[in-house]
Amino acid sequence: MILRHTFSPPTSSSANRRLNHLCGALDEHLRILETACQVKIAHRHEQFKIDGLKRDATRALEVLQAMYELADKPIEPETIQLMLATDASLKATSGKACEGSAFGGLTTRRADLRARSDNQATYLANIASCDITFGIGPAGTGKTYLAVAAAVDALTRNSVQRIVLTRPAVEAGEKLGYLPGDLAQKVDPYLRPLYDALYDLMGADKVAKAFERGQLEIAPLAFMRGRTLNHAFVILDEAQNTTPEQMKMFLTRLGFASKCVVTGDVSQIDLAEGQISGLIDAERVLRRLDGVAITHFTTSDVVRHPLVARIVDAYALARKG
Repeated sequence: MILRHTFSPPTSSSANRRLNHLCGALDEHLRILETACQVKIAHRHEQFKIDGLKRDATRALEVLQAMYELADKPIEPETIQLMLATDASLKATSGKACEGSAFGGLTTRRADLRARSDNQATYLANIASCDITFGIGPAGTGKTYLAVAAAVDALTRNSVQRIVLTRPAVEAGEKLGYLPGDLAQKVDPYLRPLYDALYDLMGADKVAKAFERGQLEIAPLAFMRGRTLNHAFVILDEAQNTTPEQMKMFLTRLGFASKCVVTGDVSQIDLAEGQISGLIDAERVLRRLDGVAITHFTTSDVVRHPLVARIVDAYALARKG
């Protein structure tokens, strides 16, 4: 059924400024909303008309109203994409707000940080209650970002003395050859996503000071052998690119008063053909072990550009075909 919704914000000098922020330059924000919700939006001054299927038009209206509440200042396109992704994930989890989605208590620089789906809320609860937590799912579901946020919170509250972040240095289908520079410069490209998360959650100055104090460490997985990590929050990212031997080595580094989170996407394995992924093997071996929690994410948990979820689904469907 085709439905037409109308939306008429109040008119005033301040309201005109909000309308400009709402629509964006050359109605950029409305075009984003049209594409994501598959509707047509027309407006004349403060009068908006939304045409589309009932479900799509209703969703567009809800997001448009939420955007208007934020329009006292300019709205970034990324904010709209995030609103749309969050809205989609909530619809996929029975159409109501997730229990625990506003999980208070994580102390980071991001005041707006919250779980945006049931699976994300479960993931954070597992991290809080279990010593070892696996987060397995497609790109853009917040696996690494939320793990780093939980680690920053634990460090801020002095629950741990340091954060250790590690990834296997495996090339994603590319042959990079011998990289120039010292050891830190050689491995830096592999670890850059972890730096990005830290800068966003702590700020560059605090990250630099934490490195100086030894509270932060980022290293390739190979550097973990032979170590015991006490009083630490340890995160292994891109774990699908470990071998079973590497995974066992990493998990047995866990020391006293420590917590470990392992994240990965089993649909993006970059190991040589025929090699078994340590993440897949660990899930099989450890899934019934007390103290170990496994959270599976789906495309409904993706909080990047709405196209990301559709791309993941398209590739999954192609592989099945």
